[in-house]
Amino acid sequence: MERDGVRIHWESFGQGEEAVLLLPTWAIVHSRVWKFQVPHLARGRRVVVFDPRGNGGSDRPRETSAYEPRELADDAIAVLDAAEVERATVVAWCCGGEELLVATEHPGRVASLVLIAPYLALSEPPKGADSFPFEERLDTEEGWAKYNREYWLRDWEGFLDFYHSQVFSEPHSTKQIEDGVGWGLQTDAETILLGEDVEPLGREQVLGLCRRVRCRTLVVQGSEDALVGPERGPAVAAALPDARLVTFEGSGHAPHIRDPVRFNLLLDDFLGEGEPPRERVVTRAMARAYPRALLVSSPIGLGHVQRDLAIARELRRLRDDLEVVWLAQHPVTEVLASCGETVHPASARLSSESRHIESKMGAHHLHVFQAWREMDEILLANFMLFHEVVRDDRYDLWLGDEAWDLDYYLHENPDLKGAPYVFMTDFVGWLPVGSPDSREARIAADYNLENIRQVERYPSVRDLALFFGSQADVLPRRFGPGLPLMPDWIARHFEFTPYPLAFDPADLADTRGLRLELGLDPDRPLVVASVGGSGVGLPLLRTIAGAFEILGRSRPDVRLLLVCGPRIDPAAIDPVEGMTAVGYVHDLHRTLACCDLAVVQGGLATTMELVANRRPFISIPLQEHFEQNQHVAHRLARHGAPPPTSFAEVTPELLATQMLERLAAPAEYSPPDPDGAARAARLIATVARW
Repeated sequence: MERDGVRIHWESFGQGEEAVLLLPTWAIVHSRVWKFQVPHLARGRRVVVFDPRGNGGSDRPRETSAYEPRELADDAIAVLDAAEVERATVVAWCCGGEELLVATEHPGRVASLVLIAPYLALSEPPKGADSFPFEERLDTEEGWAKYNREYWLRDWEGFLDFYHSQVFSEPHSTKQIEDGVGWGLQTDAETILLGEDVEPLGREQVLGLCRRVRCRTLVVQGSEDALVGPERGPAVAAALPDARLVTFEGSGHAPHIRDPVRFNLLLDDFLGEGEPPRERVVTRAMARAYPRALLVSSPIGLGHVQRDLAIARELRRLRDDLEVVWLAQHPVTEVLASCGETVHPASARLSSESRHIESKMGAHHLHVFQAWREMDEILLANFMLFHEVVRDDRYDLWLGDEAWDLDYYLHENPDLKGAPYVFMTDFVGWLPVGSPDSREARIAADYNLENIRQVERYPSVRDLALFFGSQADVLPRRFGPGLPLMPDWIARHFEFTPYPLAFDPADLADTRGLRLELGLDPDRPLVVASVGGSGVGLPLLRTIAGAFEILGRSRPDVRLLLVCGPRIDPAAIDPVEGMTAVGYVHDLHRTLACCDLAVVQGGLATTMELVANRRPFISIPLQEHFEQNQHVAHRLARHGAPPPTSFAEVTPELLATQMLERLAAPAEYSPPDPDGAARAARLIATVARW
C-alpha cells in the first residue's frame, strides 16, 4: 500500500475473526523477525505483518522526518485499512513509541497490546551504545565502539554482526545472529542513519502515552536483555493502567525469537483470556481404548517410513490392540495410505520440510547442514502443531524418527513432555564438509555442543534413545574441538539396535521367483537405478541413462529399470534402448532385492537394504551432504561395501565401466542383523505407558 508517496509492503496470513498485527521494529530488520509467530498464530487467526520503511519490501525515503514514530504509527493504521482489519491485537518488539501512538490515538482499532523488550525510555539502559560518542571518529573498533556513524559507513556488516550478538546474547545463537545480519544487509547504513537522527520520545512523553492506554497489555521482558536492560519491562508495565508483566528468565532481548515456544504459548494464553474453551472431546479414563502411540516420521527420504513401518508392525505383535497414529508429511503419507495406516488429520497442516529441502538442492547437490539450519521456522511451526495434537488428545507413547524439531524443542521446553518419548536415529553429530578450521566447522561444533548440553541437562526428556546400528558404525571422531568422541558419548546416551529392515532377507532370497512376481524378465541381467524420494536426482538419472547406453554396446542383454521416484517425471529422461523409466515404485526394496546391480544415491536406508540382500551396488552421494559422505560412507565401509563414487568425478564412461565391473563381482558384505525392528520394538515396549 502507499501512504503519502511511501510504499509499505505488507502481508496477511490465515483466517479467523481474531486478528493480530505484528509491528516492525527498528528498520535494521524487517518482518521476518516474526517468522516463528506467523505460522502458529495463523492457524485460526488473521495475522498481518509489514516491513518498516527503510527495509524489506518497503520504500527507503531519504528524509529524516519519514522515520519519526508518528509516521510509523500511521503506517500501521494504513496497513490495517489495506488489509480490511477493523480491530487487532498489536504486538510490538523494541518499539519506541509508535505502538503507544496506535493504541492511544486509535483505541477502537486495538483489542490488546503486547510489548516485547520495549524501547520506551522509562529506565536506564545498560552501558552500551552510549559508551562512545556516535558522531566522532574513534580510535577503537572494539565492542560498542562499533555503534558509530563513521564505522557504520565503513563496515556496516561488521556492525550488524556485533549488534545482533548483543540482541541474541544467549549461548548457541549462531543462526539467529546470522539471520539478523542477513536482514540488516537488505538495507544500508545511509538509510538507517536517517532514522538515527530522529529525536526519541522523552520520559514524560512516554509516561503520558502510557497513562492513556485503555486496553489490556502484556509486557514481556528477558532477564538478560543486554540492550534495554531487564528493568525496562517492569518500568513500562508499572506505567500502564492494565498491564501484566512476564519475565523470561535467562532470555535476552528477543525472547520471541530465541524462546519461541514459550512465547507463542504465552501469547496464546493472553489472547485467549476471557474466551470460552475451544471445542474438544474429553474421554473418561475407563472408556479409553488402549494403547495409543503417536509416531512422527521424518519426510526427508522414504527410508525412514519403511523402517518405522517395520517397528510399528513389531509393536503390534507385542500389543495387538495398539493403535499407531502417524503425524507425517507428503510423500510419507502416500506410503502410509498404501499400507492402510492411520494418518492424523493435522498432518495436512504441517509445514513442508521436503519442499524446503528441494528448494536448496542443485545438480546432485545438497548442503544438508545449511539447508537444515535454514529450516528453523518450519521446524518450530511443526513442533507447535505437534504440541496442539498431544495437548488436545491422549497418547500413551510418542515416537520420533529423526524428528529433530520434536527432540530439540522438547529439550528446550521439558515441561511440555506429557508421555513417554522415544527418539530414534541412524546418525548423531553435525559435521562440516569444508576444512576443520572453517566457520562451518565452528558452527557445526556449536550445534553439537548445544545438543550435548541439552541431553545431559535433561536426560529424562528421552525415555529411550535408539541408535540404529552398532557402536562401530559411529564415526570415530570428535563432535568438535574439545568435545567428546562420538562413539563414546553416543554409547552413554543411546541404546544400539541393528538397523531396522522392512523385510526379512530370507524371504527375498529367491530372486528369480521375485522377478516373475514383479513382472521383470528373469533371464536377462537387471540394473535398477534409484535416487530416493527427492527431486535432486535428475542429473544423476540422466548420467545413469547415458552410462547404460555405453554399457549396451558390450552388454546388449542387460536391462535397466530407472526409478524416478514421486517427484521426477520419467519423461524428463531421454529414452535409451533396453531402459524402462518409471515413477514411484511401492516397496522398492523388493525390486532392488532381485536386481543384479543397483545404482543409487548415498542414503543409508537404500544402501543398507542392498547390503542386507547382498546385492552389488554403486552409491553416488549428494555433493556437500555430510551425512551421506561421512556417516553413511563409514558405515558402508564397515559392512564391506565398495567406496562411494564422487558425483564430481562421475561421467557416463566411468559409470559404464563400474557397471560392467560390478555386474560380474560378488557382493561379499557383512549384513546387518535382520532382527533390528523386533529388538527396537522390545526396547520401546519397556518404556511405553501400557
